[in-house]
This record gives sequence, structure tokens and C-alpha cells, in this order.
Amino acid sequence: MLGQDIRITPELLAAVSASVIFLVALGGIALARRMADRSGRAVRERLDALAMALPDAQPIDIVRRESMSEVPLLNRALSRTAWAGALGKLIRQSQAPGNQGTYLLLSALFGLTGLYLSAVLLEGPALVVICTLAPAWLPFAWLKSKRRKRIARFQAQLPDALDLVARAMKAGHTFAGGLHMVVDEFDDPIGGEFRITQEEINFGMSVEQAMQNLMNRVECDDLKFFVVSVNVQRETGGNLAEIIGNIATLVRERFKLMGKVQVLAAEGKLSAYILLALPFIIAVVLYLINPEYMGMLFTTESGKRLMQLAAVIMTIGAVTIKRMIRIKV
Repeated sequence: MLGQDIRITPELLAAVSASVIFLVALGGIALARRMADRSGRAVRERLDALAMALPDAQPIDIVRRESMSEVPLLNRALSRTAWAGALGKLIRQSQAPGNQGTYLLLSALFGLTGLYLSAVLLEGPALVVICTLAPAWLPFAWLKSKRRKRIARFQAQLPDALDLVARAMKAGHTFAGGLHMVVDEFDDPIGGEFRITQEEINFGMSVEQAMQNLMNRVECDDLKFFVVSVNVQRETGGNLAEIIGNIATLVRERFKLMGKVQVLAAEGKLSAYILLALPFIIAVVLYLINPEYMGMLFTTESGKRLMQLAAVIMTIGAVTIKRMIRIKV
């Protein structure tokens, strides 16, 4: 079998080991240099936010461009790809350290490590592929999780921020003045994002474009109500303070409804966790009671095929349960 060929090939194992060591060195050096450069991090974040807000603009190169990797060869390769920009946007939205090259090197490192370990310890091409792709996806899964938490915090801050803007406008302040109050009173992420919007307006950008850039940066569904309402009001007229106050109430009620939905779906999530963990718990208990009985799954050809089939079925079941308990409001 393919898995047996991989296990008995010392040349391949040596090549994979050398690649793992090389990627560990590159990834460690790049991440250490990126994390240690604290003096220019705030400037880079500001420039990244402006570059993200104006993706089609052609600014004059008065500052050094942000590289996609500390490795020149990898930087040139990433500059020619379209998906590197999407990865950079994901990094900026999650406020994570490092650049595209850092996470690609980490992905390659984890993938090769999984390939090496699976080739040595496991048999069967399917298990080798799974053990290679799953660790390689970990850096990107971490970025998405970090972005999801940041957007959730933004969404929790949004109703209070909109109330503050509405009260400021009722007290006689301008819309930009209301944004300035949000910047002063709220922490990141909403304070930082509104600060960028306020600066864009102060530097001469139209309010419509600045609000559209805010929506593109954050990608929050509740924020779309606010952005669309502000842009429509500037074209048609109306009491903007009252509109923003009504949107704040709408967003707050929607947030409460999502909390109720999550409480109702908690039972389904708990059932999913139990169903997914139960086969592994039973396998461990049976192995402790009768190791020879469970050992047949690892030593016989039919047992290995049954394990692969069970892994596929459990994956399909996990995806199905996730879609059933995930309710959009």
C-alpha cells in the first residue's frame, strides 16, 4: 500500500525532516522579527487600514510598502497571487501579528510535521492526507476565530456607540463630532474603527465613501443598517439623530434575540459534543478492558478500513449537526 511505501522510504523521511527543520527556522525568524518590531506596529496598522479602505487607489510611494513576507522569494511569489490580498485582509481584520508569509510558512510547517508523523506512525493514504491537511489549516482557523471574536465584540459595542452618536447629534454636535465621542469613549475594536472613519472624513473623503470603507473593514451585518441609513439620509434628508437612535434600538433588540437563540440552541450543541465524543470514550474504555480486542482495528486490514469509514461518517455527521444548530438571525 501507499502508506507502507511511505514508511519504508528513508530518503523521503529524511527529506521531510529537513524541510520541517528549514520551515521551523524560517517561520521562527520571521515571526520573532515581526513580533519584536513594536515601534512601527501602530504605524503599520494605520497604513494597513488606509490601504484596506482604498483598495483601488494608487497612492504615491512616500513610505516603504508593506511586504507580504520577510523572505524575498516568497514575497515576490505572493505579490503575484490574488488570494494573498484576501489573506492580508483576514490578518488585518483579526488584528493578528505577522504577515501572509508568516502564516503560510506556519501552515507548511504544521502540514509537513503532520505528514512526517503520519507517515511514520500510520498506514493508509487517507489517514496520511487527513493528518497533513488538518494541521496545515490550523493557522488560518486561528485567524478566522480571532476575527470572529473581534467582530462579535464590535457587534456588542455597536448599540451603545450608536446611542452615543444619536445623543451627541441631538445635543447639537455634527455627525463627525459624534464619531469623535465614540473614539474617545470606546475601546477597540469599535473605537479604532470609528477613529479611522473620522480621520478619513477629516482628510476630505466623502462621508458615504468613509462609511462604505467602515463596512468593508468590519463586515458586520448590524453595521450595514447604520451605514445604509446614513448614506440614504444624506441623499433624501431627514432627522439623522432619530434614525441612528432607532437603528441602535433595532440592533440591541436583534442582539438580544440572538442571545435567546443561542440559549435555545445550547441543548443541540451539547448533544452534538456528546455524540462526537462518545465513540472515542467508548474506544478508550474498551481498550483499557480488552486491548487485544481493540488492537484488531489497528493491526488488521479490515479494521483500518473500518476506522477510515468511521472517520468519514463522523465528519459528515459533525457537519450536518453544525448546520442544524446554526441559526441565523
